Amino acid sequence: MKNLLYAIQQNKRLQAIIVGLYIVVTFFSLYLAQKSVVAFLLLLSSLLLLYFTTFSNRVKWLIGGVVMVVLLPLAASQGEAYQSYMEVATLVGIYIAMALGLNIVVGMAGLLDLGFVAFFALGAYTYGIFATGQANNFMPFGHYPLSGESFWVFIFIGCFVAALFGILLGVPVLRVKGDYLAIVTLGFGEIIRIIFNNLDKPVNITNGAMGLASVQPPRLFGIDFMYPNQFYYIVLVILVTVIFAVRRLEFSKIGRAWKAVRENEIAAQAMGIHLVKTKLMAFAVGASFSGMMGVVFAAKQTFVDPTSFTLLESITILVMVILGGMGSVPGVILGAALVTILNLQVLTELTNWLNQLSLNGVINVPDALSPAKMQRFIFGVILILFALYRPQGLLPAKNPVFDEKDLKDADKLINAGVQKEATQHVHLDS
Repeated sequence: MKNLLYAIQQNKRLQAIIVGLYIVVTFFSLYLAQKSVVAFLLLLSSLLLLYFTTFSNRVKWLIGGVVMVVLLPLAASQGEAYQSYMEVATLVGIYIAMALGLNIVVGMAGLLDLGFVAFFALGAYTYGIFATGQANNFMPFGHYPLSGESFWVFIFIGCFVAALFGILLGVPVLRVKGDYLAIVTLGFGEIIRIIFNNLDKPVNITNGAMGLASVQPPRLFGIDFMYPNQFYYIVLVILVTVIFAVRRLEFSKIGRAWKAVRENEIAAQAMGIHLVKTKLMAFAVGASFSGMMGVVFAAKQTFVDPTSFTLLESITILVMVILGGMGSVPGVILGAALVTILNLQVLTELTNWLNQLSLNGVINVPDALSPAKMQRFIFGVILILFALYRPQGLLPAKNPVFDEKDLKDADKLINAGVQKEATQHVHLDS
């Protein structure tokens, strides 16, 4: 088996044939069987298959773009389940972006954050307040709700507001580490939720526990974005931008500084890394991604209330990062997609199927063990199995590997160039 995999890995043409056949077969499977959740998931998994190929990054991005932009929406658009599939894909994109933001804080910088959903809430309420008539209660100027065209501006405003609060959170907790940092951030997340829940008096800003209803949908060129298949493309564009930014940051100077702080703060500081700026940058960048997706979430749901931003959401996002592999961008993407699809589709479909069998008298399930009540238990068992057999995550982080011989050769060439330049200067001076 290993020899076969090695042979495939060495043959790019064979890889292209396998990936092409797989995409074609899964595309027509979903196209012809619209209600098949399995076909939908298999087509999505073509991206994972593509990741393990040895193609260049440009080719992988091109094929992945064709699958996500053209093939997946086209294959799913032929039946009643179209909007359901696009809803799942949209939420997967939202959670991947948030998990990538938390991965910067937890996976790269090593700062345990249990209140990350607070930044998601800040982005959602930033747009929700001004996209409803709620802003009329405290704004002395302007006419509200703002039109759907303002959504595109609020994506950046939500990003900025979340980043600002990320810095405000980071300043008082810079001297706190480990478990104490987790407790402080958990408290921050709960404080934000409670503030939004009670900020309906003395001035009604958030409408309290009743939430904000009838949030204006985005509008572009006179077209209102109201359906999941429309939000799918908005989320896809933002997600690609987030992935590109994270990959650039990972191997940049600040990315290496985050990893140095994660491994040993004292050693990092001795190497000249400014701990305060580095940590604040991690909090700000991670929070900004969550804030952007909060704006999208508010516009998509057209309703925002504090119950959407509980501690369970923060824990779920943290599970995505740990399950995929802390510090690993591909791993976090896989972990977030897997957890979201398990919660939204696989376990839900399994529950519905078992309920149907129970109603038809095929099996007799006690009320205490009904699938609806056991859904979280099943999810927990799956996570435990992954933790036992993949403790480093599904796709662990990998540091760049350099050939020692190549580095020595490059060093010799540099030294030779320096000596040659110095000799030329000596001749010119003489």
